[in-house]
Amino acid sequence: MARVVVGMSGGVDSSVAAYLLQQAGYEVIGVTMQIWQEEENRLQEENGGCCGLSAVEDARRTAALLGIPYYVMNFRKEFKEAVIDYFVDEYRQGRTPNPCIACNRYVKWESLYGRARQIGADYIATGHYSRIVKLPNNRFTLRVSATDAKDQTYALYNLTQEQLAHTLMPVGDYSKESIRETAKKIGLSVADKPDSMEICFVPDGDYAGFIEEYTGTVFAPGNFVNTAGEVLGTHRGIIHYTVGQRKGLGIAFGTPMFVKELRPKTNEVVLASNEELFSDVLYADRLNFMSVEKLTGTMRVKAKIRYSHKGAEADISMAGEDMVCCRFLEPQRAITPGQAVVFYDGDLVVGGGTIISAKLPSRSAL
Repeated sequence: MARVVVGMSGGVDSSVAAYLLQQAGYEVIGVTMQIWQEEENRLQEENGGCCGLSAVEDARRTAALLGIPYYVMNFRKEFKEAVIDYFVDEYRQGRTPNPCIACNRYVKWESLYGRARQIGADYIATGHYSRIVKLPNNRFTLRVSATDAKDQTYALYNLTQEQLAHTLMPVGDYSKESIRETAKKIGLSVADKPDSMEICFVPDGDYAGFIEEYTGTVFAPGNFVNTAGEVLGTHRGIIHYTVGQRKGLGIAFGTPMFVKELRPKTNEVVLASNEELFSDVLYADRLNFMSVEKLTGTMRVKAKIRYSHKGAEADISMAGEDMVCCRFLEPQRAITPGQAVVFYDGDLVVGGGTIISAKLPSRSAL
């Protein structure tokens, strides 16, 4: 009997994942990853948090109902180094990171899989809405989930071949509604628990406030400028802004203005019209390929530039040893440095990377 460690966040998806694997004949062990528990329990409850004390309580109740062993493992050190420090550093450099992608690769997979192997497990499993397939070329990749509305492949593009080969994602074949129905049928207390919507270590959504408190640094005001370099006013500090932002600029114009670019070296925030936010090209590095070992020539894909993006047709080709050029057939709005771009061939993930720029970056920017 194969042994699987299920990462139990206390939510309905991972709880039902444990049940489905148990029904499929696996020896299931439940584990909650203790990574960030400084917030008040009330905030964790309101946000359906995956990291707080309520998550432990809910997961423990589920494990008891299923009759499976359950453990809480401390991953705070790994989470701080791989997620929080990365998150803060990216913002300080004028980029907008996706901490969940880093958490998935380096904590929920790399660290958890290491612990799982120590206790003799063959696999780890999660409640993500995604599917894993092995292709004829013997490579593993992700296939979009059965329900597009909940598909989470975008946030998982960075997993390695080793991780994919030893991962199970049983809820990827189901809709959210059917998962909740299953939870109700077997009497899980989390059947109607709301999904986590915010970054777990910033439950109030005030990223800039968190960064200033975490670093003990107040980020200096600087100039708003237009694309011609003309000064338009004063901003509150570069960490308060992201590409595409309109609200919260604290400055009024006769026409709508949006953040087009952040320049940390000169502490400038570039503002522009909505039309100036569109670009038909981006460059990305920190690449991870799944369905192919490496990219050769030019490949037509559907590229997603943020989690909520529906994806757009593009041609991708290598532009350096660890840099890809992605040219869209139609210009895309607010391409944001620091965010992930993920490439799809039909419903399969080709790979992805971290957006550097909507223009060819200079050597000094690399």
